Amino acid sequence: MDIKVVLFDLDGTLLPMDQEVFVKTYFGLLAKRMAQFGYEPEKLIKTIWQGTKAMMKNDGSRLNEEVFWNVLVSVYGKECLDSQPVFDEFYHNEFIGVKDICGFNPLANEAVERIKQAGYRVALATQPIFPRIATENRVEWAGLQMSDFELVTTYENIGFTKPVPEYYMEVCSRLGVTPSECLMVGNDVDDDMVTEQLGMQTFLVTDCLINNSGKDISRYPKGTLSDLMKILNV
Repeated sequence: MDIKVVLFDLDGTLLPMDQEVFVKTYFGLLAKRMAQFGYEPEKLIKTIWQGTKAMMKNDGSRLNEEVFWNVLVSVYGKECLDSQPVFDEFYHNEFIGVKDICGFNPLANEAVERIKQAGYRVALATQPIFPRIATENRVEWAGLQMSDFELVTTYENIGFTKPVPEYYMEVCSRLGVTPSECLMVGNDVDDDMVTEQLGMQTFLVTDCLINNSGKDISRYPKGTLSDLMKILNV
């Protein structure tokens, strides 16, 4: 493979998980915490979904963080901005409860380290709808550190989301490479394998495969992280 950068997805790729169980557990813990500050759980969860959908439609003119909080302000008023430190505290504390429903794959750390040792650059192209602290936690649950990656996308540092091409083009721009110089490694056919259309090479991790559109995946190189290392000869 004539590539310079390996782009990794996080959830379901380096960090094993059932996405539906993850979301249910995460929202349950967050709603319970914020109820102590007057946020009615059902309304809060609905609003967070609205904020998430707004981020998914972001056109890059604003950071995802701003788009998300603008939705909360539209529902709760500017007073909700005073709650930002409480949300941050949640990710430092109660969010750890989500770790219990995630798996652990020792090959995640091994694959990243061996790929870097082989001379490839490595970045974390994870869906940027979480704040940095939440992403940092999940990276650590996977047995890695943020510093293991040249770039990590979070809602504070980018104004696009997967699977729009602009997200991946922005990642390439920041890394100073073209799509053809990248290999995208992910478990979501719709979100990650779309990079094939940009000229990226792809590898579909099948441990926690997501294929919501029921696409034919026969043409994609695929398998486990162990298979990925074999393909890269690392």
